[in-house]
Order: sequence, then structure tokens, then C-alpha cells
Amino acid sequence: MKVTRIYTGEDNESHFEDLEIPLKGFGAIGSISSLEGATGIAFRETEGDYDFGFHNAPRRQYVINLNAGVEIEVGDGTRRLLGAGEVLLAEDTTGRGHISRAVDGRPRRSIFVTLD
Repeated sequence: MKVTRIYTGEDNESHFEDLEIPLKGFGAIGSISSLEGATGIAFRETEGDYDFGFHNAPRRQYVINLNAGVEIEVGDGTRRLLGAGEVLLAEDTTGRGHISRAVDGRPRRSIFVTLD
């Protein structure tokens, strides 16, 4: 399963990395990853016009988009669109951080799974 990671590099800028979470097949019930510890879960709604300038992730966390996408911009100006159902691992807790923008004027519901 693909996860997009953002992290802080040695240059103090955020960067993207594509991760592949290994899944193990369990027959008719599907495939599942190894269990990963989490510390909490939060539910969030953002309006369809948000444009959050450079900011850091407040903690290591997975962000799971439920119904709409988000555009993420990292320190070198690279932008990625993460659609509904996609997962972001936000680990850029230091440095300049990243920008988050609404897509197509759509409000977004997301789930944050905190890891520390």
C-alpha cells in the first residue's frame, strides 16, 4: 500500500518520499500490514478555501483523506495532490514545514492518527 511521506531533510526543508507498506495476504479476508503503534486519533473538517502557509506537522502522524483531496507543497516547491482515500505520513516536525491547500474549493474531512 502506498503512503506519501513528508520529512525534514538536512537542509531544514521538507521533502517527499514514497513509501510502500508491505501487506501480507490472508486469503478471503484480504491483505493486512503489520500492526503499528498509535497514540490517538482525531477527526478534522476544513473549509474548501483553506491555504495554510508553511507550517510543521505538530507531531508524527498519518493523515487519511476521506472525501476530498489536499495539495501539499514542500520546501523545494514540489507539489503533490493527495486525493480522497490517500494517506500522508507527516514527519516534518522541524524546519520550514510544508504548505497545505484546498482542492477545487471542496471542504475536506480527514482523520489524523498520531504516532507519538
